[in-house]
Amino acid sequence: MKKYTLQATARDVKKQKVSKLRRAGLIPATVYGKKIKSVSLSLPSSQFFKIYEEAHETGLVDLTTDGTVRPVLIHHVQKDPVKDSILHVELHQVDLKEKVKAAVPLHLVGEAPAVAQKVGVILTLVSEVEVEALPTDLPEKLELEVSRLAAVDQELKVADLKAPSGVTILTDGSLVVAKVGALVSKEAEAQAAAEAAAAAAAAAEAAPAEGEAVTEEAPQAEEAGEAKAEPQEAEVVAGKEEKSQEK
Repeated sequence: MKKYTLQATARDVKKQKVSKLRRAGLIPATVYGKKIKSVSLSLPSSQFFKIYEEAHETGLVDLTTDGTVRPVLIHHVQKDPVKDSILHVELHQVDLKEKVKAAVPLHLVGEAPAVAQKVGVILTLVSEVEVEALPTDLPEKLELEVSRLAAVDQELKVADLKAPSGVTILTDGSLVVAKVGALVSKEAEAQAAAEAAAAAAAAAEAAPAEGEAVTEEAPQAEEAGEAKAEPQEAEVVAGKEEKSQEK
């Protein structure tokens, strides 16, 4: 197992503001563990980034502070949700003779016949599992062979993983890690899109246009108005005739 070395500096939380540390290219951190008092530290950003990309949460790191070397695991990395920059790091000091729990990433290896024969696609449902082992036995990753996935709906579970000697997988073995999903061709996608567009167009033609009902009723209203006007004109004429007879 590869070991990593990280240099850290003790940090006075009352005097050193984290905003100034970050501007200076440092990351605020805390190291804790059994039977030890938590210590606030600052880590060089460039060095930590490089180690974290390789070690993740399972790589054993020799943390050097003021001449003291501590075996630690990177327990938690807090990131800015917008900038994705690292805000704070928690380091877990471990006892090399005591087992610890850690999340180990999974890697799919090999070629699935379902993919090679264009029968389906591989869907990854679980990306990491929790394991227990001595700090020096923690694997950087666990591999899962997919060469027996040949048909749609075939799947591989956590129970199919092979853990190295001294490593116990704690995650439920019945969880599905990867399965074969149905392959949707570009032609099928284009056909589905065309059918949806045709259905939308048909629905639009069947629906009455906005204002159409009002346009049809308007002439009727005008005719009704004309009909009401005619009797009034007739009454006026009749009145004139009566007056002329009286004279």
